[in-house]
Amino acid sequence: MESPLNVLIIGSGGREHALLKACLESSLVARAWAAPGNGGMAAEAECLPLDVEDADACVKLARDLEANLVVVGPEVPLALGVADDLRAGGIATYGPGKAGALLESSKAACKAFFKKYDIPTAAWDTFTEVEPALAYLQGCKLPVVVKASGLAAGKGVLICETAEEAEQAVRGMLEGGQFGESGKEVVIEEFLTGQEASIMVMVSGDQYVCLPPSQDHKRVGEGDTGLNTGGMGAYAPAAVVTESVMQQVHEQIMARTLDGFRAEGIDFRGTLFIGLMIDDDGVAKVLEYNVRFGDPECQVLMPMCETDPVRLMWDCANGTFKPAEVKIRDGAAMIVVLAAKGYPGSYPKGDPIGLPAELPEGVHIVHAGTKLDAESRLLSSGGRVLGVVAMAGSLQEAADKAYAVCDQVRWENKYFRRDIGHRQLKA
Repeated sequence: MESPLNVLIIGSGGREHALLKACLESSLVARAWAAPGNGGMAAEAECLPLDVEDADACVKLARDLEANLVVVGPEVPLALGVADDLRAGGIATYGPGKAGALLESSKAACKAFFKKYDIPTAAWDTFTEVEPALAYLQGCKLPVVVKASGLAAGKGVLICETAEEAEQAVRGMLEGGQFGESGKEVVIEEFLTGQEASIMVMVSGDQYVCLPPSQDHKRVGEGDTGLNTGGMGAYAPAAVVTESVMQQVHEQIMARTLDGFRAEGIDFRGTLFIGLMIDDDGVAKVLEYNVRFGDPECQVLMPMCETDPVRLMWDCANGTFKPAEVKIRDGAAMIVVLAAKGYPGSYPKGDPIGLPAELPEGVHIVHAGTKLDAESRLLSSGGRVLGVVAMAGSLQEAADKAYAVCDQVRWENKYFRRDIGHRQLKA
């Protein structure tokens, strides 16, 4: 291993701040940068301007910094093949190439992969024209799910309770341009019932390790109501992922996925995010694959890694990954996302933010939509603004710690859910 490492984190959200914090806490890292970063990241490390969708600019920046390791956080640069170009330039990179990223950038391609390699998922079909899609809908049981096939920042999935809603969703995407190019192809699929869970799998060729299962809260409102968002909070480990479910993940999902990677010539080096639906009988099916750490799941998983996450990403990138050596901390972690009132619709920006002077042990704050003004004041600049992360011996303790800090953060249009982890806490 080249040590100490110079690490470049590409991205600007809460996930990337969590990855940057892991670098800053690592004894393996000499210097760490974020590009383009955000206001909170800039208070801890140097943030550099970067168009993350410009592969040439990403490679040039990594070379200029003499970065030994580049971690590509968001899905869009991965879908564009930025990781391929970095690796071609001789730079160790954590994040799959374009071929692997297709599993997220095209839901249609992902569903075809599931079918080809017998990975359990909902019944589905894909369409690029309205009339065949509407004809297919006539044979579907309600509710039914209509998805934009391309990348839509977690917002391109519509659960339709009535035939009219389903038709409106199809026409909105294929005729109305909702979700733009991402909605030019739609996936119509069976509505699965049960509890959702997320499993982040660190993959390096044939080797992999599943990090603790987590549960995200996608809906904006308490009681899991309202519009879908990028995620209002998460916790780990999620008890709904039992030993039986993990056995299904290893045997029916990961074994077949790795078979598929070998057959398709995909050398996957990064995070495979498995979105699961687990029914009342404990049977798991795959809702989707993503090809990067989830946001906000990444923020609770980094503190749970007893083994240095930088070591894990370096070894994945270089093909030296040893899953048996990965150690996870006991206890539980929770993140509560502080959003701007109005998110995921229109919301105000530019609110001054006041942070607590001190944080309790085991608690830290990650920044997602923040910036610094000319006087270095912290302002809101996005929909999901901050995340309060707490690690403790139990989930209830983590929740108590997180919410105590949420109440201390001050800004005019702050909004957050007070029921993150409600199913497990009630159980």
